[in-house]
Amino acid sequence: MKQPTVLIVAVLTLGSVQLLEGQDNPALRQARQAYDALDFENAITNAQQALQQGLLSRDDRIIAHELLGFAFGALDSARQAVDHFRELIFLDPDREPDVNMVSPRITALYASALGQVLVVRQLRVDSASFVANQGGVDIRFQLSRPARAIARVVGPDYDVVVDSQLVAGSGRFTWRAVSPDGNPASPGSYQVIVTAVEAGNEFAAPIDVRVLHAPVDTLDHLTSLAGYSELPETERPPRNWRPLGVAVLYAGLSAGAAVALEHSDLGESKREVLSVGALGLLTGFIMSVKRPDPQLVPANIRYNQLLRENLARQNAQIAAENAARRRQVMLTIFPLAGGDR
Repeated sequence: MKQPTVLIVAVLTLGSVQLLEGQDNPALRQARQAYDALDFENAITNAQQALQQGLLSRDDRIIAHELLGFAFGALDSARQAVDHFRELIFLDPDREPDVNMVSPRITALYASALGQVLVVRQLRVDSASFVANQGGVDIRFQLSRPARAIARVVGPDYDVVVDSQLVAGSGRFTWRAVSPDGNPASPGSYQVIVTAVEAGNEFAAPIDVRVLHAPVDTLDHLTSLAGYSELPETERPPRNWRPLGVAVLYAGLSAGAAVALEHSDLGESKREVLSVGALGLLTGFIMSVKRPDPQLVPANIRYNQLLRENLARQNAQIAAENAARRRQVMLTIFPLAGGDR
């Protein structure tokens, strides 16, 4: 095999930081040590030996194929590197070289392998809360190449195909979490499965989610209408100073009469005239300063009546809305940690 240049070797060694620690298989551990020492031929030999033993866990097989892809790439063996990157992609579609840590040659070989396979990548389910039959939760994913994607959800007494469509690149489905008859999905754990189908090839990726039920919040009844308030239905008229004015007029006339009587012999009549004038003045003053009795205001009474009717009508609508809400179910859906693949 062709030996890499010093520059390529120096750049490719950065890829070793992606390989997982703690391999239990001795051959795989030796392959890792050889790779770290830039002994790519021994790294390849030991990694292939570990794979041939057939005792590796899924995580160790991922490490072995990733190490072989990096090592063959370092030795300019593009075909073998692409083959192992292809196996790596089938095992873990979301695992890919960090463009900031490895050389462009490695990322190009990985991209070549990715274009040769059909896989579902970056499968995600959003977290969402919504009223049953009034919303949904998004299922997001990517396909390595154009194909038909089918989303299916399986759970307790539940097996529903969410949607099916042709997807090139990124795709999205919306799961409404209801059964075909419109009933909300029961609370519990579900598995969302997105399958990519192309000719005779297909690849499925699952992710686990949880569905919770809760009652729908009801609305509070109104005690008043925003921006409106009742008007006083009675009001006191302003004080009427007319009685005092009339009394002053009469008092003046009485005073004039008293002056006229000074030149007569009617002394008693003079005193009576003055007494009547003073009494009238006092009566007029009392009647003018007395607060008038409250009076009904018809316009305000009608306004308040309309306001109360409108408030009662809105509260009746709220009561009907609350009755409907008590029959509804609030669904909360979220992905389970570590539940994908």
